[in-house]
Amino acid sequence: MSWTLYGIAALLCLSPFLVTLWRPAAPRGRREADLALYQAQRAELDGQLAEGRLDQGSHATALLELQRRILAAPAEAAPRPGSGQATLWAALFLIPALGLGLYLWHGKPGLPSATLAERSEANAREEALLAQLRARVESLDPAGPAARQGWLLLGNAERSRGHLPEAVGAWQKALAARFDPDLAGDTAELLAELDRPAEAGALVQRALAERPADVRLRYLAGALALRQGRTAEGKAIWQALLDSGPPDAPWRAPLAEQLQRLP
Repeated sequence: MSWTLYGIAALLCLSPFLVTLWRPAAPRGRREADLALYQAQRAELDGQLAEGRLDQGSHATALLELQRRILAAPAEAAPRPGSGQATLWAALFLIPALGLGLYLWHGKPGLPSATLAERSEANAREEALLAQLRARVESLDPAGPAARQGWLLLGNAERSRGHLPEAVGAWQKALAARFDPDLAGDTAELLAELDRPAEAGALVQRALAERPADVRLRYLAGALALRQGRTAEGKAIWQALLDSGPPDAPWRAPLAEQLQRLP
């Protein structure tokens, strides 16, 4: 009986694939898909703000991250006819087959879930490993490539664990070893989340000096100016970005909407 239930559950999970494959696909380009996703996520954030589940600061931070992803979206590429549908049909059968095979090979249905003590012990081990890595990196030449790579790894680990101040500190040391505009933009975004817009703005300006046409950096410069109350400057930066951007860029519509909302 249990295997029957597993089969039904698998069919339910894969039902969206079946609906997609049997329904005629509506023509939609990458730009339209990006904008539709942005509008849906924007509506969800606005709803959470209206319901009181998000405060103004959290709403602004989440909106900034959403717009950053739109800006970082790759250019649209022409799809190959038929290739996507064939891949979906293959995945429809391979996914449950591979899952079942892996379960029969390595599955342990009787294994209990980790206890609180076990999870705490795992977290403690992770903290100890990070502390060892930090001590090792601090013993290296701070201007050397090995130290810079170590600070990058530490920053990535701390960011994935939600420790934003520690991530910023590690990335700032990596930037001190060798400045990189992309890493500067990532660090500036974390600084903005930590409500340190002045530091973020200085970092973005330094990155723009090396890469003045970078779309993400220009957008961040405008967003940080607005966050610090320099509305006219922020609007001018965003308007210049719109004027110089390609007409089919997926970030144009969201940015134009943001400009229209400004006083």
